[in-house]
Amino acid sequence: MSIENDEFGPEYVIKIYDPKLKMEGFLVIDNTVLGPGKGGIRMTENVTAEEVFRLARTMTFKNALADLPFGGAKAGIVWKGGSDELKKKFIQSFARAISLLTPKKYVAAPDVHTGEREMQWFVEATGNWHSATGKPANLCMKLFGEKEEKCGIPHEYGSTGFGVAKSAEIAAETLKIDIKGAKIAIHGFGNVGTFAYKYLAEMGAKVILLADAETAIYEENGFNEKLIKEIIEKKKALKDYEGGQKISAEKFWEIETDILIPASVTNVINEKNKDKIKTKMIVEAGNIPMSEEIEKEFFKKGVLIVPDFIANAGGVISSYAEYQGYNPKKMMETIDRKIAKNVRLILEKSIAEKKNPREVGMEIAISRIKNKFEATN
Repeated sequence: MSIENDEFGPEYVIKIYDPKLKMEGFLVIDNTVLGPGKGGIRMTENVTAEEVFRLARTMTFKNALADLPFGGAKAGIVWKGGSDELKKKFIQSFARAISLLTPKKYVAAPDVHTGEREMQWFVEATGNWHSATGKPANLCMKLFGEKEEKCGIPHEYGSTGFGVAKSAEIAAETLKIDIKGAKIAIHGFGNVGTFAYKYLAEMGAKVILLADAETAIYEENGFNEKLIKEIIEKKKALKDYEGGQKISAEKFWEIETDILIPASVTNVINEKNKDKIKTKMIVEAGNIPMSEEIEKEFFKKGVLIVPDFIANAGGVISSYAEYQGYNPKKMMETIDRKIAKNVRLILEKSIAEKKNPREVGMEIAISRIKNKFEATN
């Protein structure tokens, strides 16, 4: 898709290039009506300005729907791989180039191939503790007028995965599905997928399908908790799981479940596999796991969809908590409260009005942005 201006933005589309490092990056600040643009920095080989804009627009509505004082933004750095030393140089060159805009117009966060370490590098380069969230827990700062230090809350605490699990629980409740014993598939077993698994297992759900980039596994009676815990703690790949039935990537989509959670890459549900999927609901843990057209097809079939900008909002709510100086406990309580409230609001309205949940969510988000704009102009 191309970048086109509309009533929401984008306000800034910036291309950054460092000729010495040959570092190329993009920053799109889509809309700042509700507050500074909030969105992560992804580092991939093929990232483009168009992709960054698409994600920034998602953040505009995600933050509005989560009822946070943030606008929408996203950043991308073209990264073909290299040493940690080179990666740090890329991050800090990018940070210095946009430092005049942060944190007043843009607040960074982790995304694909960036985490707490990269956020520490980022704030070191900008010289502003508030310029990024998702920082290490031991990166603290005593702010003027405050008695206690404010510390980072890394996304490795599992905020996004917890929000996904909470979304699944509330959606299951809406469909009168008992989350205890519900058969669940999770596609993608990184930070989001592993924590979604952890919290769903604690709720009593039965995860029967897991997949990462290389391996898909079917466990009819649910995964062995001890073995999966070891996989997660030692950051192993699913191929190291001893047990279950190794299946093809295609077969993963054919096994019937109560809840399907795509937590991997963009457009992972597509024309090739959409008609093979048999599930009662899809909770979109990853950003844009399918096109809106395919979403509508599932809705017409009676499959309940919890859209990405609702289901995976735990990460940005965590960012808000860190920005406010909350501790991890208060952060999790905030995610629990906001996710439950928003998922119920959207799904109940969706059912009552017979509208696609994404359409309902968009209406709510747009009304919040427009109301704020009208109130301040």
